[in-house]
Amino acid sequence: MTSDYSTLSVKAIIERFLLLWLILLGIVAYCWTTWLPGLWDPFVGTEPYNKYVFSVTMLAIGSLLPRDEVREVLRRWPLVLGGTAVQFTAMPLLAYGCGVLFGLDEACMIGIIIVGCVPGAMASNVLTLAAKGNVSYSVSLTTSATLLSPVVVPLVLYAALSGWVPIDPVELGWKVFWISVQLLWMVVLPVIIGYIMSRCFAFWEEAAKRFAAIIANLTILWIIAVVIGAKRDMLDMLTWQVFLALLMVNLLGYLAGALGGTLLRLRSSMRRALTLEVGMQNAGLGVVLAGDFFKEFDLAVMPPVIYTFGCMFTGTLLARLWAEFGANEEANDDSTTVKTASPTNNQA
Repeated sequence: MTSDYSTLSVKAIIERFLLLWLILLGIVAYCWTTWLPGLWDPFVGTEPYNKYVFSVTMLAIGSLLPRDEVREVLRRWPLVLGGTAVQFTAMPLLAYGCGVLFGLDEACMIGIIIVGCVPGAMASNVLTLAAKGNVSYSVSLTTSATLLSPVVVPLVLYAALSGWVPIDPVELGWKVFWISVQLLWMVVLPVIIGYIMSRCFAFWEEAAKRFAAIIANLTILWIIAVVIGAKRDMLDMLTWQVFLALLMVNLLGYLAGALGGTLLRLRSSMRRALTLEVGMQNAGLGVVLAGDFFKEFDLAVMPPVIYTFGCMFTGTLLARLWAEFGANEEANDDSTTVKTASPTNNQA
């Protein structure tokens, strides 16, 4: 009993103050070499292992997926495609519009458009869990967007940037394809393994209930800190317009996701998942694409780097607000369902 209470206390402290831990760890990652010069840098040193850390995160997420939630998402697969369509329509348009509005230079314009074109971030699955949203729907949206990205991303980038820089859409498509395969391997497979383990082994399911949320939150905090630490030297080279433009893309992305969820008539838990999925882009993929295909523009990699931290910051805040004050929203959904069902029951 004491052990269970301790685990719950740790989980509550991490989740309730997740935003604070994100800020503090981000500051430490940014200032590490200033505060401790000459000492081994754990943020830069562990960067190559980020993908393995994320696989552990997704294993924990998969272990927590409720069976009924998974069945509901599989049964309503058109809503997955609808949510993916919202993301790939809204985000490229928002990125291009905000880049033009703030008059960004060529390199930063390339970077912000890349942010808008890439699929949703894997971190959205973790924050959907923290927001008490529909995690199965979130994972399905991430998977759908990642599967479609080898076709969608090159086409959108070519349409938006071909007038400025030469782009080979076929070469770009192959690059995105292989990265997407790696992402699916890191995301979908661990989720499936975790889900199967919880269904087959009671001890695994019990352990997941106690520790999986803690593991998922701690690993995502470390991943974001590593991103900041690895690119700390380039952050001072950017203007305030870049930060403001990226913030606007992020916030309007959340708005687009919420409106899309309303148009698709999603329950509140699925609306939360779609909102976070649309606003949180896979900026890590954006960093790779900017570095490989736009090498002559050094700063093109920075908007995706900044967006990685920024969307985690705002997404964490949004998730905490939902976790604290979202109970009424769920209750309204349930009452609407009951009211809708009442005439049928009466007739019966």
